[in-house]
Amino acid sequence: MSMAVLDTLFRSHTGETPESTDELPSSGSNRKYYRMSSRHFTLMGVSGTSPEENRAFVYLAEHFKEKGLPVPEVYGHSADWLCYLQEDLGDTLLFQAIECGRMRGVVNEEERGLLHKTIALLPAIQCKGAEGLDFGRCYPLAAFNERAVSWDLNYFKYCFLKTTGIEFNENRLEDDFRKLTALLLEDCSDTFMYRDFQSRNVMIKNGEPYFIDFQGGRKGPVYYDVASFLWQAKARYPAALREELLTTYLQALGKFMPVNEAQFRSRLKHFVLFRTLQVLGAYGFRGYFEKKPHFIESIPFALDNLRALLQEAPAEYPYLCTLLKEVAGTQPVPIQAGGPGLEVEVYSFSYKKGIPADPSGNGGGFVFDCRAVHNPGKYDRYKPLTGLDEPVIRFLEEDGEIAVFLESVYALVDAAVKRYLKRGFTHLTVCFGCTGGRHRSVYSAQHLAERLHAQFGIRVRLIHREQKIEQLFEPFI
Repeated sequence: MSMAVLDTLFRSHTGETPESTDELPSSGSNRKYYRMSSRHFTLMGVSGTSPEENRAFVYLAEHFKEKGLPVPEVYGHSADWLCYLQEDLGDTLLFQAIECGRMRGVVNEEERGLLHKTIALLPAIQCKGAEGLDFGRCYPLAAFNERAVSWDLNYFKYCFLKTTGIEFNENRLEDDFRKLTALLLEDCSDTFMYRDFQSRNVMIKNGEPYFIDFQGGRKGPVYYDVASFLWQAKARYPAALREELLTTYLQALGKFMPVNEAQFRSRLKHFVLFRTLQVLGAYGFRGYFEKKPHFIESIPFALDNLRALLQEAPAEYPYLCTLLKEVAGTQPVPIQAGGPGLEVEVYSFSYKKGIPADPSGNGGGFVFDCRAVHNPGKYDRYKPLTGLDEPVIRFLEEDGEIAVFLESVYALVDAAVKRYLKRGFTHLTVCFGCTGGRHRSVYSAQHLAERLHAQFGIRVRLIHREQKIEQLFEPFI
């Protein structure tokens, strides 16, 4: 039904019929995004499940656009507010644009420039974007208030803390939660709080940042967005870079309001703690309750942030910080496989870091050693690339050894999948290892996953462990 509505919106806006419609990968959102193209136009079609959330996004996007802020233009919406059309900003998230820096821990000048551009624009959307804004049209709340803080702290307590099995005194924890809430709500500025301002919610088009996914925004203090961006778990910004970016932000904020830097930094640490708890709650909910492994794999990054934060633990919350030190020493629990039908998990990994654990508990499957194949990683020009990059793909395929290797792999795995399907088995693991988990294993895992999905129509979960990339191929049988 939603596709028919989006087609109608597309024709109404462009006067043309879409010739292709491609669904884009989703993350934690319930909205679905489609790239819709005709002869002269390419737009994004969006289908959501919450009319109120869509209304908020459309209103905010139109308001920000009027203020000259870099957000996607909205071209129209359905009568029931479940679908809308917006500008296509391309495929490059800031998170992807800084990938090399995230992986290596050393950000190059181009990546650094994009980060500085982005955080320098944040005060504009917080302050200029708040001018004339009807906060009553925000969703689900008009303002950052005691209820909002309580929701997020309970999110952490029930969706993450209780999953760790750590015993805790709930009464003492609530006492510290009240102290934290009071401190967070001391600032009552009339600024816009983006709420989920992080590199996955920034698009890069022609070298410039554009803001997306601000539908959960509301009136609130500026500190929260700074904490969200600079302490994003998987961004892994080095401390020196984080300090640079904070300085850039404060300079930009000074154009809109007076800034007491010492006071700002003192208050920011409480929001960093709060945001870290909120993120862990979100990861726990999306991972343990919605069974999305991507979020479980993100937990260690959030725990790294927590450990660093606890080196100077806020004295205001003694019991909470004692408890968090215990939390920081835990490891995320793997999701147990389940549900009808066969699911194949395909991994690429580095032997230096060990063979991936089997989350199903079956202890079976295949582990293939790719190290006998000619290694692109021996050559400097291929070292920064992966088996997903065209130069590495061309090297491996022109060399030919990988094709011979995979021919044998395909015969073994195909036979196992056919047998598993006949016997009603639900889980099979196939792992490809090489020296660094970067070139040969990534190429092999990607090709096997795509082949299994195309040939058998089964659910395939592809995990490039060392690259921290996951892709889910949904079943079509």
